[in-house]
Amino acid sequence: MSTLEDFRRETRAWLEANCPASMRTGMPDGELVWGGRTVEFKTEDQRLWFERMRDKGWFCPDWPAEYGGGGLTPEQNAVLESELRRLRCRPPQINLGIWMLGPVILEFGSEEQKRELLPPMARGEIRWCQGFSEPNAGSDLASLKTSAVDAGDHFVVNGTKIWTSYGDKSDWMYMLVRTNPDVPKQQGISLLVVDMSSPGIEARPIDLISGKSSFCQVFFDNVKVPKRQLIGPLNGGWTLAKALLQHERRAMSKFGEFSLPTHFDLLSIAGTYLPAQAASSPADVALRQRAYAMAMDEMAYSLTAQRMGEEARARRNVSGLMSIMKLVHSEQEKDKFEVLVDVLGHRALGWEGDAFEPQELALTKAWLGSFAQTIAGGSSEVQLNVIAKRVLELPEGNSGKQGK
Repeated sequence: MSTLEDFRRETRAWLEANCPASMRTGMPDGELVWGGRTVEFKTEDQRLWFERMRDKGWFCPDWPAEYGGGGLTPEQNAVLESELRRLRCRPPQINLGIWMLGPVILEFGSEEQKRELLPPMARGEIRWCQGFSEPNAGSDLASLKTSAVDAGDHFVVNGTKIWTSYGDKSDWMYMLVRTNPDVPKQQGISLLVVDMSSPGIEARPIDLISGKSSFCQVFFDNVKVPKRQLIGPLNGGWTLAKALLQHERRAMSKFGEFSLPTHFDLLSIAGTYLPAQAASSPADVALRQRAYAMAMDEMAYSLTAQRMGEEARARRNVSGLMSIMKLVHSEQEKDKFEVLVDVLGHRALGWEGDAFEPQELALTKAWLGSFAQTIAGGSSEVQLNVIAKRVLELPEGNSGKQGK
């Protein structure tokens, strides 16, 4: 029987041999690989890295092998993650299904659902989007109105979801629907999975100030959803939603670890754009100090994230910590881009054209996008409420203004 050190040596050798050199850098803007029916690659190395990790079962290495996973133990998975970080390997794909829905199906789904939904997810064949937010159900998610009415062997879904990332490009959606309007709001919600090619679904992109349009509003007009696509018990979706959101926060708290979307090297840019120390003004010195302080915060966050991962693998409860990590990381990202924009000065004023370097144009757009990170996956205010209730165990109604 091989030891954990044997596994580390084998994993290190495999990654060295199979991860192309170009896949061992931070993730440049626009080079994310999304799985799905129409997966696209910008380079041959992206395709090779995707296919090799897929064939190894390492898109979801700690899932059971019978559902398409790698079958690794928690200890082996920790070794794999450590070796991926050591080589700075990019994620071979981004897949919300694997990050968020898959663990929920493993915990709450039927055996039939596990065998039907998990293997194609584990092979990166389905691109998933999340249908939680609604125009009048943002922070108060439980007040959602999109309905699913029992029609015999299927549900009929009507309503709309908003802020759905890549709803226009996804193959399937996992969504919360109201299946009983006559009970307290948390008790009348169910979780469905829906094929986005079903008749009656329309996804409309929402333009953002950053110039990108990853968000959509999705409309459902008498959409038929087979009952076998109900995950968990009818009207029991709130419990599943809370579990799924914990997985979402965990995934988002690891964006920095994945070099996503923090692909701007703060200290390198500060070194390029700020004058040499001998010629620095007091304002330049202060800005340089902010940059170094931010870099130290990033390092502290990364080390804390690694420590949290170790605690999770030791089967300790880290659900509250996930909210803290999500809050800290998204706020830290926003502050980092504020520093970067200050470092660039007037070079951060460009939007398009040849008068600015590509990195300058990309950074300005990323700065605008960083504000969305404090909203997506639960706003900072929502995270503060979760921390107050579940971590600090403060009593209900203590709603005074809270600082960071």
